[in-house]
Amino acid sequence: MQDELKNWRAKRHAELAGSDSWLGLIGLFWLEPGRNSVGSADDAVVRLPGGPAHLGDLLWQDGKVIWQPVDGEALVLQTDIAGQPTVVEFQNWAFFPVDRENRIAARLRDRNWAAAQPFNGVDYFDFDAAWQIEAAWQPLSPPLRMEVPNVSGELKMVDVAYQALFEIDGQTVTLLPMSVGEREVFFVFRDRTSGKETYGAGRFLKARPPAGGKIRLDFNLAFNPPCAFTPFATCPLPPPENWLPFAVPAGERKWNKPT
Repeated sequence: MQDELKNWRAKRHAELAGSDSWLGLIGLFWLEPGRNSVGSADDAVVRLPGGPAHLGDLLWQDGKVIWQPVDGEALVLQTDIAGQPTVVEFQNWAFFPVDRENRIAARLRDRNWAAAQPFNGVDYFDFDAAWQIEAAWQPLSPPLRMEVPNVSGELKMVDVAYQALFEIDGQTVTLLPMSVGEREVFFVFRDRTSGKETYGAGRFLKARPPAGGKIRLDFNLAFNPPCAFTPFATCPLPPPENWLPFAVPAGERKWNKPT
């Protein structure tokens, strides 16, 4: 298990230190229906730190986002709603559309961000086997339909058909999944360390799909959401049902930006 945890932490570090890291985001620009200018001009909707005053336009129309460069052919861009978005590259910058409950924004990334301030890693609690929990995977009848807020104040409807149920120190608690897929189950939770030793808005946890009515929750693999590293992310917040009434001293600690 220690090797598995070591590999997971190394992969996590590489993800955060890479050119596509959340730490490289430098802007989030909400688009309006119609034409949205992209460039370094003061009145550009998607404002670049440099380059031409007008690089092109993002057209949001008929449910599509189209990139129309000043010099070049138009390109229909995929948002992140169904997977990886289409990325437009220019010099060391890149931008791509994201869909948040039928609102479209362009995220701007500086691929050379680490040259100015390399990533110094995150701190972790020591590994604790007690936080590797075999929880019961119980169906909910009827299923729940929840409004889950994100840090921007928007609400997303989430259908919840199962819950993870487990016991800590004689106290029975549940966690509701935010999504259940073929490869993983995704949870957002907070606990008594939130805002103190860990990120205030909670942490994320991914688990392998349940088997035999059980699901394994390894809180040693709990990690900070993107919003812990950048103001340009739109992270879901844990629903009240996932506010654990005790401390979970496992997984990633709060990240402190170097000064």
